[in-house]
Amino acid sequence: MSTAIARMQRANRGSRFRAYRLHGSDPSQLDPFMGIDHAWMSAPTFPPHPHAGFSAVTYLFLDSETGIANRDSLGNSTLIEPGGLHWTAAGRGVVHEENPAVLGSTTHLLQIFVNLPQAKQDAAPFALSLAPEDVPVVERPGVRVRVPLGSFDGMRSPLTPPTEVTLLDITLKAGAELALPVAAGERAFFMPIHGRAELDGEGFGLDDLGAPILPSASDTTTHKLAAIAGGARVAVFIGEPLHQPVLSNGPMAFASEESLIAATAAYHRGEMGRL
Repeated sequence: MSTAIARMQRANRGSRFRAYRLHGSDPSQLDPFMGIDHAWMSAPTFPPHPHAGFSAVTYLFLDSETGIANRDSLGNSTLIEPGGLHWTAAGRGVVHEENPAVLGSTTHLLQIFVNLPQAKQDAAPFALSLAPEDVPVVERPGVRVRVPLGSFDGMRSPLTPPTEVTLLDITLKAGAELALPVAAGERAFFMPIHGRAELDGEGFGLDDLGAPILPSASDTTTHKLAAIAGGARVAVFIGEPLHQPVLSNGPMAFASEESLIAATAAYHRGEMGRL
């Protein structure tokens, strides 16, 4: 199976927000994901802003110095603790904001944008939260796998999101290996978080800004993930492509231009609420 390499881009905002951004060269490359920001944030960076037509998901790594305070126009106010996850299914529209719970302390996170099936894009918005202690963990020699979304090796996340995807937070000691199955019809891609790793013998890491992508296959395939030298940490994203159009104006994305125009107008009329 051929492996494509997507290139991450640095996306910093001042000294208190720095990120590696992964977006496909076309909307179908990461489908059903729309993009990922691997970021460190220690101060308010983004003012309250709308989302519609997709889901905005925040996952905090365990090494975060503080949590993230999330609030939205539905009236939710949630502390995302280190190791926890929060899923905002924006549907027909919501306004939200996220800031470090303790200003000046650094959060280490993934901001994940997941497309919604077209039939769910105009549904009412809602939020799901997962506490750190409720994230399943799989231990193997030299390997630790946290499963905040989806399933791995018989362990399943308790969340049932509107788009079925898997997120694995994998830590490998030097020389450790992990067999990683990808089901028929699913696409997988690998974002380096720390150090260098190998996927089926091909190296990748933050130093070369490379993120391997496996295309969906007609049969289940198993791949070997291994750490190089001093160990590695890798975020793995797996999902079945939705194969639908993506029309976006930035904070909103729909499968039809009509829905995008309607959502934009609804936001300007204040129908998504305010913070």
